[in-house]
Amino acid sequence: MSALPVLYSFRRCPYAMRARLALAVSGQACELREVVLRDKPHGLLQASPKSTVPVLVLPGGQVLEQSLEIMRWALQRHDPLHWLNPGVGTLEAMLAQIADCDGPFKQALDRCKYPQRYPGADVATARAQACAWLAALDAQLAGSGHLFGRHPALADAAIFPFVRQFAGIDAAWWSAQPWPHLQRWLERWSASPLFAQTMEKYGAWKDGTPGVRFPATPGAA
Repeated sequence: MSALPVLYSFRRCPYAMRARLALAVSGQACELREVVLRDKPHGLLQASPKSTVPVLVLPGGQVLEQSLEIMRWALQRHDPLHWLNPGVGTLEAMLAQIADCDGPFKQALDRCKYPQRYPGADVATARAQACAWLAALDAQLAGSGHLFGRHPALADAAIFPFVRQFAGIDAAWWSAQPWPHLQRWLERWSASPLFAQTMEKYGAWKDGTPGVRFPATPGAA
């Protein structure tokens, strides 16, 4: 697998999830190295001093350190489901919505999920901010079931892992919210074969050992 790109990943990280979704749907094979974040391997630290996942090391030595950068790299090589070309709207509009997810929504999500990390933060305000953004997603999904038209696109795949993380804070509370379109969208993504493929469990990678091929079955996505 030495000629393949090397992906440093962590199964439960939403940023790594969306990178794996794009790699899988594009059919771009790579050598996946599952990282234990409390014991980061030297290979990851050497490739990317910031030492967060995902990190994709290309065969020529170029390092992609941002999940969205990895998604766009994979899809620009092969985009069989047209994730970069939404049925409604533009790539620029999708990137703007993803920026909202990664900025204000992620900040609110973190304060709701990990309040102990943010002493003094107003969790009620953070939840209200998150709910306002999620309600807008629900309205956006009402017409077609996807964020930008009648087929999934980059924004759906990039935002889904973070909505999933928020829903997991309190499943009963999530189910009681008046967001039927968003809830169905989340259920579809969570139950999809593509997501199942990206969530296979692998043992922690150790320096000096081979990783695993990902996707495990070429073309399965």
